[in-house]
Amino acid sequence: MPFDAPSSPKARSRATPRVIGCWLLGVAGMVWIMVAIGGATRLTGSGLSIMEWAPLSGTLPPLSDAEWQRLYDLYRTIPQYALVNQGFGLDGFKQIFWLEWAHRFWGRLIGLAYALPLAWFWLRGRIPAGLKPRLLLLLLLGGLQGAVGWFMVASGFEADRTAVSPYRLVMHLSLALALFAALTWTGLGLLRPRPATMPAATGSIRRQAKAAAWLLVAAMLAGGFVAGNRAGLDYNTFPLMEGRLVPEGYWRLAPAWSNLTLNVAAVQFNHRLLASLAALAGLGAAFAGWRRLPPGFARSACLGLGGAVVLQYALGVATLLHAVPVWLGTLHQACAVLVLTAALLALHGIRPPKRVT
Repeated sequence: MPFDAPSSPKARSRATPRVIGCWLLGVAGMVWIMVAIGGATRLTGSGLSIMEWAPLSGTLPPLSDAEWQRLYDLYRTIPQYALVNQGFGLDGFKQIFWLEWAHRFWGRLIGLAYALPLAWFWLRGRIPAGLKPRLLLLLLLGGLQGAVGWFMVASGFEADRTAVSPYRLVMHLSLALALFAALTWTGLGLLRPRPATMPAATGSIRRQAKAAAWLLVAAMLAGGFVAGNRAGLDYNTFPLMEGRLVPEGYWRLAPAWSNLTLNVAAVQFNHRLLASLAALAGLGAAFAGWRRLPPGFARSACLGLGGAVVLQYALGVATLLHAVPVWLGTLHQACAVLVLTAALLALHGIRPPKRVT
């Protein structure tokens, strides 16, 4: 039959890596959606609406009026309610609750979408040699991400806090990006083995793409501190910040290092600077790939990186100028993962050829 599994061991060995690669990329796509939902959750202040860590029982939403009232009464004990949402009623609580519930429910779906196929591939002996440790590590990273998410949310329940700790937010974001990158890179490796040869110019282009990728990661993490400090609500002009290239009060906090993570002026300037450097590096890698690589996957991936950084930079400026509306801020965060994807594709397309032994 057309949809029967390959019958011979040789055909099965060829098919299985591709199937696993597609599965890993599918899970990576779910993580991408999770990052976007997380951005919307943060921007709407919904993340603190569920004050219980219940991995199993929390799968179902409240099913009775009494349960809704219990959760609402629990929410009314934290500073966010008293300082931001006091008096918004049960209907207002339900609006922020549903977004956070969807965020956690999607995380549970990701866990199932990864763990169940992994168990099936493992028990059927379909996992290629040497891949099991990496797949187990990805499973552990996914579980750790859930724990770090609760660790982040719990920081928002502390006295005088109306949002989560910027440090824990960046930790949560960093782990999500690392998990996405690992899933994507592993999936690509199964779908596109190393080439036997590469053009001589690939080495220098690879260095440019690596520089762009690290600058992009740095800009994303700096963006996490912008989000954690709500720094996008200030200095809503571009390219200057209140008429200055470097804003006044950049070093106003003590100790000095805290300005890099807690000073609104400094974290926004750092994000702008790193984003600009990353965009220039990405465009440089794209130009080099266009000029020096033959038509094919590697060249297209480099050009895609250039296009992605331009789109993200434009979205960042628009988000800033409009004082971070929820829809635009969410799109900006989702597009950050697009840029990371483009960087991974470019780096994968210009990997060194496999060694001949």
